[in-house]
Formats: sequence, C-alpha cells, structure tokens
Amino acid sequence: MKNELDSKFILQVFELIRQQGEKQDDVYVFKGVTASSDFDGYTLFLRDHHVQLSFGFHNQYHLDYEKDEHLEQFINKLKTIKTQA
Repeated sequence: MKNELDSKFILQVFELIRQQGEKQDDVYVFKGVTASSDFDGYTLFLRDHHVQLSFGFHNQYHLDYEKDEHLEQFINKLKTIKTQA
C-alpha cells in the first residue's frame, strides 16, 4: 500500500487542501483531511482521525496508523481530493 504514494502526489494533495480548505489556526481542513507543517516548513503533515502522514527531507514519508483499513480509507480520501478538487 505504501508504494502507492509518491512525493508529487503528496505535495499536490497538500497544496489542494491549502488552496481549497478552511483555515483553522495553523492547519487547513478539507474533506476530512488536515494539512499542516512544522514551524520551519520542512516537514508536512496530512492526517485524518486514524492516520498521520509525515512528509519531509529527501521526499521520505512515514505513515502512522493502527489498522490497514484505516490506511486504505485515508489513501482513498487523498485520491478523492486529488480527483475532485
């Protein structure tokens, strides 16, 4: 499942959420996914209620989740954002 995500896709979804999402404090929220970054902007975060994706240096990313079904749902949300935005 992890191989489905490439850096271009992650960056595109992040930017779509920033452009079309609602800003709440330091995060943007769009279609159930939040987008934020650390204080220096080097690490980006995409998350929902069950999954957090951290994307940073050298285009590496880390997914934090408990159940595979949560990861599947999260990736489907990202794909939906990419195609419908």
